[in-house]
Amino acid sequence: MVSPAVPVGRRSAAVLALASLAGIVMFCWPLIMQPADDATRVDQPFLLMALLPIVALVVLAELSEGGIDSRALAILGVLTAVNAALRTLGAGTAGIELVFFLLILAGRVFGPGFGFVFGCTTVFASALLTAGVGPWLPFQMMCSAWIGMGAGLLPRRVAGKAEIAMLVVYGVVCAYLFGLLMNLSTWPFAIGIDSGSLSFVPGDPLLENLRRFGVFFLLTSTGWDTGRAITNTVLIVVLGPALLLTLRRAARRARIIPVERNSL
Repeated sequence: MVSPAVPVGRRSAAVLALASLAGIVMFCWPLIMQPADDATRVDQPFLLMALLPIVALVVLAELSEGGIDSRALAILGVLTAVNAALRTLGAGTAGIELVFFLLILAGRVFGPGFGFVFGCTTVFASALLTAGVGPWLPFQMMCSAWIGMGAGLLPRRVAGKAEIAMLVVYGVVCAYLFGLLMNLSTWPFAIGIDSGSLSFVPGDPLLENLRRFGVFFLLTSTGWDTGRAITNTVLIVVLGPALLLTLRRAARRARIIPVERNSL
């Protein structure tokens, strides 16, 4: 009997969509929510940081409701252990992070449901290994879950060198989006509120705060994100073909339905 790695039915897809929408709101709170009247206080993100893990748990529970195959669970455990160990090697120094390329490849092979779960488990496990548990962890988990899920949603009928090129482009885009979203979630705290030309100003027009954030992002994050993009590109080009073949072979032997390059 052949089964999908992580079943995603209509209800699960709807939960994923709603959770993603909630996640976007949580990341973009400085731009869409009004802080407390006292401009020295920003209470919303602390509530959101409490809600974000709940959202992730609801999604994971919904995905497991469809019955995660035991063989898929074993593959998930092995990949999570490998990716968590890889993350400790890079540690983000100069933007060199080894965690995303395997997440992208696994999401590509096993599909969006598996990619979402793999993103969550990888970041959580690696945070425990590196003592990286903190208020940023739920946001990192959600970002990584989106990266894995998005890889599983890429066009199916792309093969060979074109597939590697597509994954490289996706890896570069994810590198910058990850940096942008993580910066957006912490921007008001990085340099204070209403404390300079780059800071978040409560009550200011949306475009003004967007302009300040854009300058802040370009000055503080793009160097690290470029390192992350280069790392993703090199690893996908060098290791991608062999790892895709290995993961697809493992999926076939475990009689799991992978996202084949020629499937609908």
